Amino acid sequence: MVMEREQGKMAAFGLAEAGYGDRPDLDDDGRERRTGTLVTASAHIITAVIGSGVLSLAWAIAQLGWVIGPVVLLAFSVITWFCSSLLADCYRAPDPVHGKRNYTYGQAVRAYLGMSKYRLCSLAQYVNLVGVTIGYTITTAISMGAIKKSNCFHRHGHDFPCEASNTTNMIIFAGIQILLSQLPNFHKIWWLSIVAAVMSLAYSSIGLGLSIAKIAGGVHAKTSLTGVTVGVDVSSSEKIWRTFQSLGDIAFAYSYSNVLIEIQDTLRSSPPENAVMKKASFIGVSTTTMFYMMCGVLGYAAFGNEAPGNFLTGFGFYDPFWLIDVGNVCIAVHLVGAYQVFCQPIYQFVEGWARERWPESAFLHAERTLRLPLAGDFPVSPFRLVWRTAYVVLTALVAMIFPFFNDFLGLIGAVSFWPLTVYFPVQMYMAQAKIRRFSATWTWMNVLSFACLMVSLLAAAGSVKGLITDLKGYKPFKVS
Repeated sequence: MVMEREQGKMAAFGLAEAGYGDRPDLDDDGRERRTGTLVTASAHIITAVIGSGVLSLAWAIAQLGWVIGPVVLLAFSVITWFCSSLLADCYRAPDPVHGKRNYTYGQAVRAYLGMSKYRLCSLAQYVNLVGVTIGYTITTAISMGAIKKSNCFHRHGHDFPCEASNTTNMIIFAGIQILLSQLPNFHKIWWLSIVAAVMSLAYSSIGLGLSIAKIAGGVHAKTSLTGVTVGVDVSSSEKIWRTFQSLGDIAFAYSYSNVLIEIQDTLRSSPPENAVMKKASFIGVSTTTMFYMMCGVLGYAAFGNEAPGNFLTGFGFYDPFWLIDVGNVCIAVHLVGAYQVFCQPIYQFVEGWARERWPESAFLHAERTLRLPLAGDFPVSPFRLVWRTAYVVLTALVAMIFPFFNDFLGLIGAVSFWPLTVYFPVQMYMAQAKIRRFSATWTWMNVLSFACLMVSLLAAAGSVKGLITDLKGYKPFKVS
């Protein structure tokens, strides 16, 4: 370990000798000097965690009840914080303070665990990214439909059979994403991330405020210590499957490990990035957990065992209709930007691979610049146009076949939680710290990893069961 620390220091010294140490505008790796602080990193984590997952927490607590629900939510937050702290030490390798920087999650896995684990990590990451883009298509379409239904209920009364077409809304959403996807690089749409962060905090706060208002209005919803009641609300088998699915919904709400290394890469070098990132993770996760606890617990108190899967679109609220509309507009705007955040790495990976595979292809490398009014120069690539359009259309088609918010979010959370939040951070930490096999630390960390794997498998099973149940009698591609 001492030898590795010395090697890390020598690597940093070598970079300084190369001239970077004398440049006030450059960091030790030759890149532009980073200026991130504890405050900015904490803010990035909070905005990365709080998202559409908050909408299903009231439903998840309703399945688990007053006792188990908050305990499970707290357990996921503690595990997420702990594994994030392990991951913070893996930003540099082999030494967490003086080692070489890893700019992405995948690079960190490759540095500590080798190429085979890196390929598995990449597979898990890209499966998660594809799943999230499909989930965001579903959620946006439901929110767009909820605006139409809310206005219909306001005009015709709460008992009127108001309907909205998810398929039509998905086509509209896909059209918007096809246009945005033609921008060549993520840095061209940096402003979308800022807008998305503001929107996510806005609709989460609206949902929380409406729940508080409903409770303050004297409405006493039916709740229980164990959640939905067998024989009254659900059958015994439904109770089991819904319990499993709720674990996936809560896991999805905490899925941000994918971007933690990238957030850490924005921090200035002094004080050490890993120490600052650990504090930021604690602040970010604890703040988010308090917010989630309020949304989940107060949402359950407001709706009881009949809590909808999405408390802004399931029409637990009817009034004030304009505020519900504002909340759903915020969801739609947020997910328009969030879709691009998650699909850009997929675009870059496929395009990079294709150009490396066929370096002489004129189709892959051709690019023209169009001058558009107000927008200025806009680069257009035939390959980018065809491939990115095909990807957006494909995700929209899958969303039209499986337009079920809760089930899909639960499945994404279940699939990504164990490998990305728990397994790889634990394995990287043990490789870095040279933990001996079968030692006390090695044993309990592997027990933690195995327990989280079991939770992920159960959550995935519950979500798949939910999808199968919802598909019965469903007619896909229904426009009216």
